[in-house]
Amino acid sequence: MSVLVFIDHIDGHIKKASLEAASYASKIAQQGGTKAEAVVLGAPADLASLGKYGITKVHQVQNPALDSLDAQVYTSVIAQVAESTGAGIIVFSNNSSGKAIAPRLSVRLQAGLVSGATALPETGSGFTVRKNVFSGKAFANVRVDTERKVVALNPNAFTVTEGEGTAEVVAANANVPAPKLKVTGSTKTSGKVALAEADVVVSAGRGLKGPENWKMVEDLADLLGAALACSRPVADAHWRPHNEHVGQTGVAIAPNLYIAIGISGAIQHLAGVNRSKTIVVINKDPEAPFFKAADYGIVGDAFEVVPKMIEAVKKYKGA
Repeated sequence: MSVLVFIDHIDGHIKKASLEAASYASKIAQQGGTKAEAVVLGAPADLASLGKYGITKVHQVQNPALDSLDAQVYTSVIAQVAESTGAGIIVFSNNSSGKAIAPRLSVRLQAGLVSGATALPETGSGFTVRKNVFSGKAFANVRVDTERKVVALNPNAFTVTEGEGTAEVVAANANVPAPKLKVTGSTKTSGKVALAEADVVVSAGRGLKGPENWKMVEDLADLLGAALACSRPVADAHWRPHNEHVGQTGVAIAPNLYIAIGISGAIQHLAGVNRSKTIVVINKDPEAPFFKAADYGIVGDAFEVVPKMIEAVKKYKGA
């Protein structure tokens, strides 16, 4: 039975998290001596390039009803493609789209679900996948015994593997049900780098004292090619837009580098950022809880430290 991966896209571009999922699906297929295929709803650019990530065939479904995410409609179509291709394992990214679709697909296909996977499955005796639990504070090894399996991979938990190859793109025959939801409008978040897709994130909290002091945070983010983020109190005070709020009640992120400026590190904030590969904390309070989670910490006034960081980055780039 083949491995099928759902490819998510926006504005015609395939999301980085989906490339991670494609690489992950390809590795699972190699483990089982089978092939990795993809399902795409809509018309993103250059689908054949998915072959570089181990995908042999792309099943594309185009219909105006798929222009906006409707989890029920997407689930129905993906289930049909999974049935027609004989897919035994269906892979998603555990992003907002995957979280909406994967559980529904699991019920429809009567398939065991592992959400938040962080590693390739162990297949020596059965099918066991490691996942995050308790907001990333621990791991659980989940064994799935159903014939079909659904796995949702945590963003930035698996390295994108790029090689050579071209995927075959075919039109999939699927009945697209009429959406039960009507989209009357949409608003796109601003920002030079999409927060959920960013490799580097620069975030700040109440330690900046007011929105008028955000310029230095923006300058540092620009130099690092980073996305901007903030703590919940900052968003609640309307210093920054709510789409920049990271934490348990905001956006959960997993960048390679997370720089926290003037954020104390409450448990709710840590729950949304603790999957970051490297955490750098800048705070003048040496007892700030965030230092316990930090890989690197700077005890100092943000208004003194950040300008020096900016100058150091400029000097490094100039060299």
